[in-house]
Amino acid sequence: MSGGRLITIEGIDGAGKTTLAQGIEEALRSRGIAVRLLREPGGVRAAERIRDLVKDPALHIGGAAEALLYAAARAQLVEEAVAPLLAGGTWVLLDRFVDSSLAYQGAGRGLGVETVRVVNEFATRGLKPDRTLLLRLDPELARMRAHGRGEPADRLEREEQDFFARIAAGYEQLAEKEPERIRVLDAGRAAADLLQDALTELSDLV
Repeated sequence: MSGGRLITIEGIDGAGKTTLAQGIEEALRSRGIAVRLLREPGGVRAAERIRDLVKDPALHIGGAAEALLYAAARAQLVEEAVAPLLAGGTWVLLDRFVDSSLAYQGAGRGLGVETVRVVNEFATRGLKPDRTLLLRLDPELARMRAHGRGEPADRLEREEQDFFARIAAGYEQLAEKEPERIRVLDAGRAAADLLQDALTELSDLV
């Protein structure tokens, strides 16, 4: 890689990841950094098709199949977009990455974090973020925020509250194990303050 950095943003639905990602993208670009914002699952055509599938509330998808579908979308995104961008010196900002599967399928679905990690190591060829920003927010408040968007709930958003509590706990365990990579931010702060917190946590990479 020639100067490219991989920055990922994580957290439960409703924590404010998308808004923060857009703010970081604008801030980095204003500093003359070549940056590309991509989302997960999705980002490239094949992965977007998988996104439609895994989010469809009309479908029943088992936990193992769900984990494999997310890994497949991620594999395509890395091969087609992320790896070439990083190799060309572009910073890649990802709204979700492997930690999402570790928390959602590993902890939330009870498949086991290490089991899901192995699948994703294969899917991403071992690619790891230079920095991960984890937005911490009470699961109940996050759910209220998500429902307040006025959009129909997708398949995962329709899960019970204890599912999201397991995910939040899973994220906390990941952060405890990798404090250098995963920086925890208070998602309850005002958007402008949260953005400044995020930029502070990225300052050593700029």
